[in-house]
Amino acid sequence: MDEAAALSVVAVRAIETADGARTLWSDADRAWASRAAAEVVGEAGTPEAFLARRATLAIERLGKRYPSLPRAVRALHWRPWVGTAIVAFAFAVGILVDRIGGAQRINVLAPPVLALLLWNLAVYAFVIAGFVIRFGDPGPSGPLRRALVQVASGLSRPRGGGTIREPIAAFAEDWARRSGPLYGIRAARILHIAAAALAAGVIAGLYLRGLAFEYRANWESTFLEASVVRSIAAFAYAPGTLLTGIPVPTADEVAAIRAPAGENAARWLHLMAATVSVVVIVPRLALALLASIVERHRANHLPLPLDEPYFRRLLRGYRGGPARVRVVPYSYTLPPSATAGLEAIIARAFGGSAALLLAPSVAYGAEERFAGLVKDAAGSTLVALFNASATPERETHGSFLAALAHQCSGVEALLALIDEGAFAARWGSEPARVADRRTAWQQVCDEAQVRAVFVDLTAPDLAAADVALDAALRGNTQ
Repeated sequence: MDEAAALSVVAVRAIETADGARTLWSDADRAWASRAAAEVVGEAGTPEAFLARRATLAIERLGKRYPSLPRAVRALHWRPWVGTAIVAFAFAVGILVDRIGGAQRINVLAPPVLALLLWNLAVYAFVIAGFVIRFGDPGPSGPLRRALVQVASGLSRPRGGGTIREPIAAFAEDWARRSGPLYGIRAARILHIAAAALAAGVIAGLYLRGLAFEYRANWESTFLEASVVRSIAAFAYAPGTLLTGIPVPTADEVAAIRAPAGENAARWLHLMAATVSVVVIVPRLALALLASIVERHRANHLPLPLDEPYFRRLLRGYRGGPARVRVVPYSYTLPPSATAGLEAIIARAFGGSAALLLAPSVAYGAEERFAGLVKDAAGSTLVALFNASATPERETHGSFLAALAHQCSGVEALLALIDEGAFAARWGSEPARVADRRTAWQQVCDEAQVRAVFVDLTAPDLAAADVALDAALRGNTQ
């Protein structure tokens, strides 16, 4: 999925995930967005195309109610002008560096030029070491990259928004996490180009000043002799010598230009410019090109975990029709009020078009004779339903869960739903007793390696049940 589409999808995901009470974006709105996107994309469309179109439609409708949402999405788009401005600023700084030595004088030891070379060599060593250590995996961004990403992509927490403020803040944080590798390599590309521009500006400044003034080359040092200075210059400007064919002056020639003496600085300017080009500009542009290739790939293939329960629920209806949820009660006959609560919870967690299949209750101790009830469970979510009023037993309830897990291959997920309604109504005044019973059920489910979700089917908290089921389904995919 490309960057722009992924940004919209993450925005809508944040709204739909945070809005558990459906006050911002109702079930009807969600169903409309999915239906309209499926109609536009068609049966041959990819899951990514469906999700992207659905997000676009959702943001358009939500934007009419909450204008701060589309503003936040626009704010989190990358700002290309920032990179251009940084490169232009670096080039200008390079040109304006006017103290290579004294006035109209170039010190052949030239601290700014040598510092520029040493800094870039250190950067190359750091890049190579990091690549080897991480085997090519993206590492944490440095302070310069983080600052550039913060400015250019608007990753600071959006302000305003009223009731939608918290979902927007969650969206910004989620996007920062998911887009980190992309923005990191993008910042690296810009910084490489800026480093090359800075070096090019230094060279341009040298030649511009050389045209307007006669620069004299010399050197001075308290501790170094001419032979040492010549060795330093020969090492530092070796790339320039190889490129231009201009030799570094001999030790005697170097001794002859010791301050206050000097000579015309033309050959030294050529050596410095060629060396900076070889050591700084060319490698930096090569690194920028490599970063640009990686950036383009990441921008066009930004990964979204489509196996997450959120995306699976959206794609299930698009790919293969409504979700199927098969509920198998164990030694529990649901009263009408509990059945209504179960239907509401399933509709909230799996979508209004979800198909709820309620199997006959399995009698206590008859767990080995239930196979025919779930023989067609492949492709559905299987839920074992228990009454919390029953004392959980490994030999019965645990065996039932283990048998379900063993016989029901091909199901999307296997969960245990424990109805605490009747037990809480009787013992609600004793929270410790309710907690102990929940712990006992949790232990039995854990031993069977089945995720447990506790609900009150007679008076369900739909938002809390949705969150709990989402967490349990997510755990089943890990």
